Amino acid sequence: MTDTQETYVVVRNDEEQYSIWRSERPVPAGWTPVGEPGSREDCLARIGELWTDMRPAGLRAAMSRSQR
Repeated sequence: MTDTQETYVVVRNDEEQYSIWRSERPVPAGWTPVGEPGSREDCLARIGELWTDMRPAGLRAAMSRSQR
């Protein structure tokens, strides 16, 4: 099976970091599927749309609190 035949799912962790995971495998602990399975390229494009701030959520929150 090649990458073009495999399907993936976008996954997100509690720090709002994204990755892709093969759809036939169980999602690892600490990660949650986001959206529907698709091709590797489609999932990577979706991450590009969703993950606009590369800082972990905890760091963003801490920085926001320190600016008040």
